[in-house]
Formats: sequence, C-alpha cells, structure tokens
Amino acid sequence: MTRLLPYPLLWLALLAMWLLLVGSVAPRSILMGSLAAFGACWALVALRPPQARLRRPRAMAQLAWVVLVEIVRSNNAVARIVLRGRPRDVPRQSGFVLVPLDLRDPYGLAVLGCILTATPGTVWVEYDSARSTMLLHVLDLIPDDDWVRIIKDRYEIRLREIFE
Repeated sequence: MTRLLPYPLLWLALLAMWLLLVGSVAPRSILMGSLAAFGACWALVALRPPQARLRRPRAMAQLAWVVLVEIVRSNNAVARIVLRGRPRDVPRQSGFVLVPLDLRDPYGLAVLGCILTATPGTVWVEYDSARSTMLLHVLDLIPDDDWVRIIKDRYEIRLREIFE
C-alpha cells in the first residue's frame, strides 16, 4: 500500500483540507482533491525528508501551553502598541536581535521558526548554520540579552528535549 500511496495519513489530511476549502463533497471535488493530495505525497517522496523522531510528550504539551500563552500575551501587547500608539515618555523601537542557538535538529529549527513567526511582534529573518545563530526582527525591542534568554528558556530547551 505504501508503494502506491507513501504517506496515507498526509493524503487523507490533504484531501480533507481540499474538501473543506472547496466546500463541497461532490464526486468531482473528491477526485480533484485526491489527485492533488496524491501529487503532493509523491512530491514529498522526491524530497526525501529525514525521519523525525519525537521524544517526551510532556515537553510537547508544555511547549504547546507556553506558545499559546505567549501568542495571547503578544497579541494583547501588539494591539496596545498599534491602537494606543507610543507614549511620548516611553520610546518604542523595533530592531534585529542575533540569537545564538544550541538547537541543531532541522525539524526543531523549523518549529522554532514557526513559533516565532506566529507570535505577533516577532519574525524569524535568517538562520546561519555555520555560526548557529538566528536573526530575529522584533517590534518592541528590549535589551538583546533579554530576548536571548526568552528564546532559550521558553522555546529552545523544550525543543531540544523533543527533537534531540
């Protein structure tokens, strides 16, 4: 079965997403979604991604909770900055922060990039694999050491537990 359809769960998820986006379960929609999902699965085979090995489900749950809390907190902070503007006595400044990382797993780095980009006010800009550093753009800049500590303590430790 996996020779014909190498990633059956991915195929099913893509088909379901297709049907939800189209908003129809007509035979033509199912056929087109099946073909698109089939093509995507075989494109993934051509890419040959390395097998991810997840460890420590408790760390995954902790990370999910931390990310959820941080996204809600950041949404509130960014909304306050946008709606109120900046007070004259408190200068707000955006900028870039260079964060050294100990995390090396490509899946862990991808998850970290998704977390930071999904969190309002921060965007993952670049990763230098030779120096193992990440460039992060921040809407409300605080001292660089604080950002490094936030990234390492909140996310990197848990991602290393999960992926390495």
